[in-house]
Amino acid sequence: MSQRALERGSSTGAASRYLERLSKALPGPRIWRGAREFWPDGAKLVISVSLQFEAGAQPGGAPRVDSRYPDLPIKSSDYGSREGIPRLLEIFQRRRVHGTCHMAGSAVAGNPPLAKEIVERGHEPAAHGQAWAAQYSVTADEERASYEANIESIERATGVRPVGFNGFWRHSTAQTLEILQDLSFIYHVDDASRDEPSLVLVRGKPIAIVPYTLELNDFVAYEIRHYSTEQYAAELKNEFEMLYSEAETRRRMMSISAHGRIAGRPARAKVLEEFIIYAQRRPGVVFMRKDEIARFALASSITPRQEQAALEADAA
Repeated sequence: MSQRALERGSSTGAASRYLERLSKALPGPRIWRGAREFWPDGAKLVISVSLQFEAGAQPGGAPRVDSRYPDLPIKSSDYGSREGIPRLLEIFQRRRVHGTCHMAGSAVAGNPPLAKEIVERGHEPAAHGQAWAAQYSVTADEERASYEANIESIERATGVRPVGFNGFWRHSTAQTLEILQDLSFIYHVDDASRDEPSLVLVRGKPIAIVPYTLELNDFVAYEIRHYSTEQYAAELKNEFEMLYSEAETRRRMMSISAHGRIAGRPARAKVLEEFIIYAQRRPGVVFMRKDEIARFALASSITPRQEQAALEADAA
């Protein structure tokens, strides 16, 4: 056998062995019996994964070198829908993880089969505005119309009406929560002031807050802080270890945000899957969709509550 054939066989064997190890790294026991039960079925720590579906919704891109020519490089943003999200979906299926996909309506309209596949694989479709654009500079009527269009886009592609909302960069207006309430949303993610779900009373009725994350957001880590995959892996594990320790006596939740075009890159996807395996080996760790967390928080007597006015005062 030639040296090249030996090297090819060795490489193929290494890849097969790696996939075999992944298949054997199954989730550990779900049940953990502490002094109090903070989560369903005796779980100790909940991890919630957000998958951002924005490809095609982002405006603009890098300035063109010459306006007379088409801006072909901007098509690279399609990497998320062509490669990144499908790769992450395969990882989630291998790891038996279901998460929440925040879908921009125009991105869904541009690729309805992908939106449908995400839901068919057991993930929650959540609203993310019709366009990936700020809502804080629009009128109340324009804001409402955007959310209604977003709902319609998701329902048309997936057959499911979203009940959760994530605003553009978590920004909102004074009327956002009332609009969400009118449109039958039960939760939003844009208040990241706790490491557990909470409730905000809007016109006397509760809406759940299932906190999003910037610290464990792949965009912030890789694009702004310029983390290596090793640094991001360390950040994930360090945050997990602290929350897992605190979960002995408190309800704790860990949030992770992934964008197809960022976390869906091969090296970064590998790091994310290895963290999921790392977490799943601990007793009492479960992954939950945000709508599941929201419904549990709404029904729980120990979920922290605050008035809408308090949020508005903080924002001011």
